[in-house]
Amino acid sequence: MLRRIRVVIAIVFLCLITFLFLDFTGTAHEYWGWLAKIQFIPSLLALNIVVLVGLVLLTLLLGRIYCSVICPFGVMQDLFAWLGKRFKKNRYSYSSEKRIMRYVILALFILLLVIPGTSVIANLIEPYSAYGRIANTLLSPIYQWGNNLLASYSEEHGSYTFYEVDIWMKEMSVLVIAILTLLVVGFLAWRNGRTWCNTVCPVGTILGFLSRFSLFKVMIDEQKCTSCGLCSRNCKGSCIDHKEHKIDHSRCVVCLDCVEKCNKKAIGYELRYKGKTVEKEGQVESSVDTSRRQFLAVGAMMVAGATIEAQAKKIDGGLTVLQDKKIPERRIPIKPAGALSIKHFSQHCTACQLCVSACPNGVLRPSSDLARFMQPEMSYERGYCRPECNKCSQVCPTGAIQPIQLEDKSSTQIGCAVWIRENCLVETKGVKCGSCATHCPVAAIQMVQKDPEDPESLKIPVVNESRCIGCGACENLCPSRPYSAIYVEGYEIHREN
Repeated sequence: MLRRIRVVIAIVFLCLITFLFLDFTGTAHEYWGWLAKIQFIPSLLALNIVVLVGLVLLTLLLGRIYCSVICPFGVMQDLFAWLGKRFKKNRYSYSSEKRIMRYVILALFILLLVIPGTSVIANLIEPYSAYGRIANTLLSPIYQWGNNLLASYSEEHGSYTFYEVDIWMKEMSVLVIAILTLLVVGFLAWRNGRTWCNTVCPVGTILGFLSRFSLFKVMIDEQKCTSCGLCSRNCKGSCIDHKEHKIDHSRCVVCLDCVEKCNKKAIGYELRYKGKTVEKEGQVESSVDTSRRQFLAVGAMMVAGATIEAQAKKIDGGLTVLQDKKIPERRIPIKPAGALSIKHFSQHCTACQLCVSACPNGVLRPSSDLARFMQPEMSYERGYCRPECNKCSQVCPTGAIQPIQLEDKSSTQIGCAVWIRENCLVETKGVKCGSCATHCPVAAIQMVQKDPEDPESLKIPVVNESRCIGCGACENLCPSRPYSAIYVEGYEIHREN
């Protein structure tokens, strides 16, 4: 019964979190956007103490239930493992813990997080973000394609319940990373269960330390056990040694498959105090001292990492694709209002792509630049950043984009427009335009005579840098092709006008 309850809750969590990355209306985030903010690494980077304390207490009480219920990457692996069992039952076996490998990967992960410019590498193995990239890159286009089919069908029958959205694929490098992650982790889960979680995943290693102290654990009753090995052959964590009647609780994710499979009722999920000792063949083995040292060591690393890291409405339009417009080469990338600065954004962003999924204007997209690989940045070929939208700041779980009010966003300068004379229609075609000035929401662009001494001369745009907020309306709506005659250059540190 406990296992079935866990499975149901895990599937519900997985579906809800997945829909956060698929929903382009913003409705889902209003109701269960909190699911993204209770993920371990995002809450750590955001220094969300309430969530962190809650997850620690949950682990100390129930074990690594986070990995088998809350973490979408872990639940996804369980699905692959379930598919593997369809081909071969009782496929697992006990294996010893790869402790050194786990510790080394955890230490490297923490170092990469706190060293400036290297967090993009750590993001590759961060579980929540890895799943987010899979959902946003691979599942979102399929979902949008299905939506467009329904929209087309509804329109033919006089209904506008659905509306079409523009479908676009991510950069090839981002697509390759998402596919490789799915294939590698999926294959490992299909073949060996929780290999990734118990060898590579830094969150699994941290929670594994804490789970040694958990009050509830999966326990073996030696009096009832016949050493049939059925529990070991069904343990996705490969952590049950049925011959020695031992369980490595640092790798147990409390999936409870072993409890369900044992026909002798010799294994159960029971209350156990951390001071209890285990007697085996006349020897008394106490795990308290060793576990305490490990707990303190990992706790110190977590606190140090967090400390250094801390220092260091629905709208319309904006989705038109201009197939022949090219992306300008920006000296400084543009980050959304609320990001504060490029440094702050880079240190906190885990490239989960949730803001990319939530952006209703198609402005945010993963970067292919190695220094900012897969971290979102703004580009205005598909739309521009509407002053009345602050969706990305509302959904970011790591604090990379701080919550920002609409009135504050309208006065936040994330960049400044730059006019390129040789691309302007006034110069290339000899015709009047003024589209950039007409559509500027803050009136930062004025049209002045090209020849001040000739009142009949065509007008050209002049940018008032003190008013421009870098929203990109001018760049997006400029009719010049293939490059806009006006584009936005980002600011290293955002300003207030």
